[in-house]
Amino acid sequence: MTVFLFILVNNIIPIFSLIALGYFLSKKFDLDINTLTKLNFYAFLPCFTFASLYTTKIPSDMVKVLMVTLLLILVNMLVVRFISQICHYDEGMKSAFTNSVLFYNTGNIGVPLVTLVFSSPPFVVNGETPYLSIALTAQIMVLVVQNITTNTFGFLNAGRVSADWKVCIYKVLKMPTIYAIPLAFLLKAIPYDVTQTPVWPAFEYAKNALVPIALITLGVQLSRTAFEFKNKDVYLATAIRLIVGPLLALLFIYLFDMEGIVAQVVMISSALPTGVNVALIAVECNNLPDFSSQTVMITTLSSAVSLAGVIYMARIFFPV
Repeated sequence: MTVFLFILVNNIIPIFSLIALGYFLSKKFDLDINTLTKLNFYAFLPCFTFASLYTTKIPSDMVKVLMVTLLLILVNMLVVRFISQICHYDEGMKSAFTNSVLFYNTGNIGVPLVTLVFSSPPFVVNGETPYLSIALTAQIMVLVVQNITTNTFGFLNAGRVSADWKVCIYKVLKMPTIYAIPLAFLLKAIPYDVTQTPVWPAFEYAKNALVPIALITLGVQLSRTAFEFKNKDVYLATAIRLIVGPLLALLFIYLFDMEGIVAQVVMISSALPTGVNVALIAVECNNLPDFSSQTVMITTLSSAVSLAGVIYMARIFFPV
């Protein structure tokens, strides 16, 4: 119950407060959703990715985290393809359904959630948080894989329904995030501290702006979404994302002989709700944005309960 209340009070309520803010602001001022999505993709997301990677020390054993995260995407893709054939989805629905299952909220919810979990009892020792650094590093690795795949395959998958594949690739190549990642690693290899330059505070400001702007943008999109609470496809995507995801993660964690804090982070991350960027991509590519927005909302609401259970089970399976 304590873990559940921690998640509810410190993560879920603040998140939905910002979504609600975007919802009501849009109702009053008719905000431009296309402008907001472009701010996210072309400014705040690349700055967040670059600043996070550049300032994070990455141990060599984090390669396992990268591999497991990639394998989860590939296996989930097979699961989604099987489900799509059974349900006879058309190409548009297949693409939207796939993105809703494959790409989860590693940044907006994942980073603050991991911070909360590993800076709270029983992970506090003599008033310090010795496990927080390794936990956040593992989460950043998951974030890197998710950011790269969301901003490449996610865009291609959503855009191929209504656009030529060349147009889709052009859109992907325009995404600054795919360049921010190699740039961060390149600058880390150079013996010069970029954080001491006059422009670094600008990256920090943009990095910190990602979460609120992305959530407000989701609220704006939801204000224009016709909700169908009887939409079985939304609940099917939710079940795969929140239940099948962590079960597959548990299998790969054992296969790769992961343990302790890193194993806990991978399992917790696999149970995160559908990422806000999935809805933003759906808007940008005009690929069933209502379905994607509903899936983001339902998975996020449901994760208030499911994440508490996954966190509890992760502590039992992978004690420190």
